Amino acid sequence: MATARRRAALEEEFVAFAAARSGQLYRSAYFLTGGDAHLSEDLVQETLGQMYVQWHRLHRPSWAGRIDNPAGYAQTVLVRAYLTHQRRRSSSERPSEALPEVVTREPDSDLRLALVDALSQLPPRDRAVVVLRYWEDRSVEETAAMVKDSSAAVRTRCSRALAKLRALLGAELAELVAR
Repeated sequence: MATARRRAALEEEFVAFAAARSGQLYRSAYFLTGGDAHLSEDLVQETLGQMYVQWHRLHRPSWAGRIDNPAGYAQTVLVRAYLTHQRRRSSSERPSEALPEVVTREPDSDLRLALVDALSQLPPRDRAVVVLRYWEDRSVEETAAMVKDSSAAVRTRCSRALAKLRALLGAELAELVAR
C-alpha cells in the first residue's frame, strides 16, 4: 500500500514538473529546430518521456545516478534528443525541389522570423551551442557538458556561429531592430 501511495505521489510530482517546464522546453526546442513547431513538440514529448522514466532518481539520497537538478537535466535531455534526431535525419534526408509553406500559430515579428531563419541555416551542433549560450543563458562549461564537447570547442563554435549569423543577417538585423 505504501508503494502505491509513493508511486502516485511521484507521478503527481512529475505531472506538476511537466506542466511547469514544458513551455520553456518547447521554446528551446523551437529555436534548436529552426522554427519547426512539429519537431519541437516531438522533442519535448520525447524529453518528458525520458524524464518520466528517470523520475524516481530524484529521491535516491545516496545513489550516484541521482538527479539533483531536474530542470537542468531536462534541458540536457532535450539538447541530446535534438542532436540524436539530427544525426539520424542526416542519413535519410532527401532534397526536394519545392518546399511546403510553413504555417505558424501566431504571427511572429519580422525580427523573430529572421533570427529563426538564420538559426536554421547553422549546422545542428552550432545551433545547439548558440541556443544554449544565448537563449538559455548557460555558461560555457554547462553548454560543453550538455553537448559533450570541451569548453574550448564551445567557445570556438560560438564565435564562428555568431560570425555566420552576422553574415546571414547583415544589414537586415539593423533594420529590424530599428523598427
